[in-house]
Amino acid sequence: MAAKDDTPGMRTPPVPGPETFSDATAAVDRLVALYETATRFLCDAFAQAMRDGAPAERIRAFYPEIRVTTFSHAQVDSRLSFGHIVEPGTRAATITRPDLFRAYLEQQIELIVENHGVPVTIRASDTPMPVHFAVASDPAITVPQEGAAQFTLRDVFDVPDLAGTSDDIVNGTYAPGPDGAGPLAPFTAPRVDYSLARLAHYTATDPAHFQNHVLFTNYQFYVSEFEAVARQMLADPESGYTSFVGTGNVEITQPDDALPSPGKMPQMPAYHLKRPGQAGITLVNIGVGPSNAKTATDHIAVLRPHAWIMVGHCAGLRNTQALGDFVLAHAYLREDRVLDADLPTWVPIPALAEIQIALEQAVAAESELEGYDLKRIMRTGTVASFDNRNWELREHSGPVKRLSQSRAIALDMESATIAANGFRFRVPYGTLLCVSDKPLHGELKLPGMASDFYKTQVARHLRIGIRAMETLRQMPLERIHSRKLRSFDETAFL
Repeated sequence: MAAKDDTPGMRTPPVPGPETFSDATAAVDRLVALYETATRFLCDAFAQAMRDGAPAERIRAFYPEIRVTTFSHAQVDSRLSFGHIVEPGTRAATITRPDLFRAYLEQQIELIVENHGVPVTIRASDTPMPVHFAVASDPAITVPQEGAAQFTLRDVFDVPDLAGTSDDIVNGTYAPGPDGAGPLAPFTAPRVDYSLARLAHYTATDPAHFQNHVLFTNYQFYVSEFEAVARQMLADPESGYTSFVGTGNVEITQPDDALPSPGKMPQMPAYHLKRPGQAGITLVNIGVGPSNAKTATDHIAVLRPHAWIMVGHCAGLRNTQALGDFVLAHAYLREDRVLDADLPTWVPIPALAEIQIALEQAVAAESELEGYDLKRIMRTGTVASFDNRNWELREHSGPVKRLSQSRAIALDMESATIAANGFRFRVPYGTLLCVSDKPLHGELKLPGMASDFYKTQVARHLRIGIRAMETLRQMPLERIHSRKLRSFDETAFL
């Protein structure tokens, strides 16, 4: 073994040279070994520096990397939206937390090897690993704030560099590096590490608990009902669910286990009804507003979930709607503005047939209505998302005219953001809302009305969301991950 970098005045861990693999499990094993070597090296060096003072040389370790070169245009199943490289050349991806992403990495590597008949190369990359992310795996070590240590941290260790932590790949603005390699995966290792740290902060649960099917809501009432449903599932040995995780990483496996409330609630608490293989359901209460919706989806996207769906409340815009009716979003009027710089408003956000059908079937099953009768309680149409919660207080001719021209049937503050970020990050998305008020028709959300409404509708709405996710869970990945979400020159990894 040799050091990755022989630059004078720099100390790096010894790592093996590049090696090719045709076996996906062995390839991920090497990624794990390289990652553990790098993080252990940085943790030990950092602990020593905190104890003994700054070392004489710079300390640096590197993320592991997957690299693959193809020589011909692969003739693969044209129905597949991932697992193949569209043009000959070299693609590469830096990797973090291969232990957390093992199943995902093995699947993606196996598809590349199978579809192209070439091995992948595993090696240490040229991307330094920030010490903050390396020590995150060791609860005994914390990085002091700037000025608290006896030396300037960035003079000795690499720190997070936001200049190199971007969404250029998913936004389609990525420029290859000096070696000409294109991106193999939608996110770089520093970008993933950044989001994993943010997820733990905002949701108060470890990213390892997140499941592949994510429900978003904008009301706490859904959380209580989700816990009740989870306990019912845990009481049923045939359900397939194994545990329920609340904020603070408190995990229960029995229906009567206590689930203490945290002393301080996080900004966007997450709850996880777990199945083997991350096949369960996560519920995130994102609260109110497009900013929270963007924050949550920006970071959950790095976990590569198979679907996310918004199940929240909305204002009904049609006089024929009644409180408690459902709205299945088929299009979005994006006046949330938070994604305009990343995804221009002229980009259409298409409805995904698999998600739409799963949601409609779930509503039919829970309501016991079918066909034309189902239209009595559910409308399909455009959902408008505004960034102003009190839009009703503005002069009406502008907003109301635009709502009418768009044919919108409902209005909220989060759904368009969640759908647009799903489109941007290639995560299948959908929206099923419940009408909680009709401000244009004199039915405002008043305390008494709200209480009665919540009691009768929240449970059914949440069960619909869960039922839809269970339908999607049974679909093959190649069917859920639609080609509608993939661009001309797409990353091979999902």
